[in-house]
Amino acid sequence: METAVKKKYRHMVGKGPYDLPLEDYDVSQRELYQSDSLWGFFDRMREEDPVHYCKESRFGPYWSVTKFDDIMTVEGNPEIYSSEPSISLMDPVEGDFEMKAFITMDEPKHGKQRRTVQGAVAPRNLANMEDLIRERVCKILDEAPVGETFDWVDKVSIELTGQMLATLFDFPFEDRRKLTYWSDVATAVPGPDSIISSYKESQRILMEECVPTFFEMWQDRVNKPPQFDLISMMAHGEDTKDIATQRPMEFLGNLMLLIIGGNDTTRNSITGSVLFLNENPDQYQKLRENPELVTNMVPEIIRYQTPLTHMRRTATQDTVLGGKNIKKGDKVLMWYVSGNRDESAIEKPYEFIIDRPRPRHHLSFGFGIHRCMGNRLAEMQLRIVWEEILRRFEKVEVMGKPERTYNNFIRGYTELPVRLIPVSK
Repeated sequence: METAVKKKYRHMVGKGPYDLPLEDYDVSQRELYQSDSLWGFFDRMREEDPVHYCKESRFGPYWSVTKFDDIMTVEGNPEIYSSEPSISLMDPVEGDFEMKAFITMDEPKHGKQRRTVQGAVAPRNLANMEDLIRERVCKILDEAPVGETFDWVDKVSIELTGQMLATLFDFPFEDRRKLTYWSDVATAVPGPDSIISSYKESQRILMEECVPTFFEMWQDRVNKPPQFDLISMMAHGEDTKDIATQRPMEFLGNLMLLIIGGNDTTRNSITGSVLFLNENPDQYQKLRENPELVTNMVPEIIRYQTPLTHMRRTATQDTVLGGKNIKKGDKVLMWYVSGNRDESAIEKPYEFIIDRPRPRHHLSFGFGIHRCMGNRLAEMQLRIVWEEILRRFEKVEVMGKPERTYNNFIRGYTELPVRLIPVSK
């Protein structure tokens, strides 16, 4: 039976954008994302109230920034809009389980820690990885059942990103699904269909399973010459070399940032790409006729998917944005999922156009000092996936509706049934 509190915080479910007054909008409700019914609400906000104040939600009051240019303004002024203490709607857990990661830090600490691990996705290293990624993509696609319905999320999207994470961490390859599991645990919302029953369970799993595993790897790497994996880079980095022993919650926070960043965004874009091409058969045909469009299509996939719905900042001072008075300490949410559908910044934003001019003109990777450092790796994986799909299959045919995540931060999929139709010889 639904409690009064739960009902109170899902009052937009099943409603249209004009069924409620704007002042009652709360676009943090996870059901909007699971049902993919968010779009009309953001359209109205961009049109009538682009910097919108939600006075009450299960996460407290917050501002929504919904237009492309306003989001860029917030991203471009980190001294006014701080990444501390959190980059999501939720505040850090009080007490012993307050994870810290460099994405939730301001300068100069953010830059120092980011630079420690950035080499893993530097252009030269990516070039060295391409053959390995292609080899793995080919193996995954060659082993997929042809002519049978199967779950694309599990067999392809999760498998590929799990293998890539294992490489970046130099993690035992046979245990790679643990990385996916820990990522899912860290981002899951408790509930009857969730992999966790409570946030306490999530904390226990990470502290009892994830941290000891990586601490053992850390101890191994710190006593060896520096290598080109993320753990070794942190173990030998001047600004992170004591993080595992002296700042364990910061160690866990950075681990989860790197795991989630390498898992959820690419995994959900790989799944989304199959869905979008099925929903737009003219674009699928265009791609089959012009396979070289893959490179241009990839950033369009990432825009259209927008794997992270939002990022949060906290105002460090009283300021004005879009004519609204924002107070020091207020939560400010940049809704990338809305900015990527802003008609004033992107032509025909609701259309999936694989040969779109300026396809990288989107917000999915953020902007400024916190721009996603793995953006080129994500693009490379998507490009290779589709290059190899086109060599093998006439179509990856969607056989049923996607199951979407119950999450207001990660916009993703838990299941997508598909069938592979091979290229006729």
